[in-house]
Amino acid sequence: MAIVVVFETHSWSEDNDRGVATGWLPGWLSERGRELAAELGRRRRDDGIAAVFSSDLRRAAQTAEIAFDGSGVPVLYDWRLRECDYGDRNGMPSAELHRHRERHLDQPYPGGESWRQAVTRVGGFLRDLPTRWDGQRVLLIGHVATRWALDHLVHGNTLEDLVGADFAWREGWEYRLGDPGGERPGQDPIGLDARQ
Repeated sequence: MAIVVVFETHSWSEDNDRGVATGWLPGWLSERGRELAAELGRRRRDDGIAAVFSSDLRRAAQTAEIAFDGSGVPVLYDWRLRECDYGDRNGMPSAELHRHRERHLDQPYPGGESWRQAVTRVGGFLRDLPTRWDGQRVLLIGHVATRWALDHLVHGNTLEDLVGADFAWREGWEYRLGDPGGERPGQDPIGLDARQ
């Protein structure tokens, strides 16, 4: 069986308004972000979602709370869905932080982690999903690192390509984990590339 993973980014935050790279800082939704979170709920509540998994960082958790409040869909929080930890650079201007993002593909940010480490962390979460959610449709609310992990581990995009590409926001992405017809040599049973 396969798990269908729907990925949505956390809603617009006050730090997005200010051009700040929040990283592992909590972050809070702006007024616009709260409106977009409610819109996310209207879009996804009746979309066959069995469970919502959210990063435990405040901006993502707040997105999930607003979107699914009173819906009956369980909302579960997992630290492995967090953004890349920029370490000492959490909270710095986004343009400055991301100017040379490729330098931190494998080299951790001072006091933090590398993008590859962040993707590996999210991969651990994805490998755990079948224990309870096999054959289900689930929603993940996360960050750039969450989407890169899905694009890399499920679709096979290289991190080198992802680190240089624009994020190109949209209303959700869908991925199939463990699709028996879609496995390639070297993949594990749920369809994630074990070689990373």
